Amino acid sequence: MSTVTDYTSDEIMTVTAAHALSGAMACFVGIGLPSTAANLARRTHAPDLWMIYESGTLGAKPGTLPLSIGDGVLAETADTVIPVPEVFNYWLQPGRIDVGFLGAAQIDRYANINTTVIGDYGDPKVRLPGAGGAPEIAASCREVIVIVRQSRRTFVESVDFVTSVGHGKGGTDRADLGLRGAGPSRVITDLGVLEPDPVTRELTLVQIHPGVSVDDARAATGWDLAVSPDLGRTPEPTAEELAVLRALTGK
Repeated sequence: MSTVTDYTSDEIMTVTAAHALSGAMACFVGIGLPSTAANLARRTHAPDLWMIYESGTLGAKPGTLPLSIGDGVLAETADTVIPVPEVFNYWLQPGRIDVGFLGAAQIDRYANINTTVIGDYGDPKVRLPGAGGAPEIAASCREVIVIVRQSRRTFVESVDFVTSVGHGKGGTDRADLGLRGAGPSRVITDLGVLEPDPVTRELTLVQIHPGVSVDDARAATGWDLAVSPDLGRTPEPTAEELAVLRALTGK
């Protein structure tokens, strides 16, 4: 496949995130960047990807990106539509979902996610959309992938509010809390890819996108970012992937 050099940081982030999904895995999809990446994966290399949205649509195959979990295109194209409590009680909580695909307003070094408030909870600077199903997705999916733009405003030393537990305070903290799923296995940004250290569970830079340096990634991180000694380089998107993505987003 041919590659191109004319692409945006958001586009390589989305293509890289799409590559993290494969086969017939069941994917619990968040709205926004996760939905774009999941729909790109289904249209390219993972046609059997089984997308689940919080509104109760199982196996949704939207022809356009949904504006929200209540977008009618999800129900119209789904294999079936079930009550929201059944999504959580039968599919999510028992661990039947392979991967949860989430975004974040803030994320810390142990991949704990904030989508609730910026600032003090009682008197916030910004009130965010809130938790929705994200805490249970983070707790119960077999693994979680996070897609988020990287900056010091987003990658913070300590999140202002823990909406969704990633790896807690590191080490065995997540297991000690009794959470079913393995938690965030990958954080994909517009600069590169981070994965938790197998022992400390601290996010570590394992891959950078073309044109990005380690210094760029460190400058966009609110803590002393660990870097893998085997740091990789992200493959450039193919022309075909970009064409499908741009048709999907209308850009």
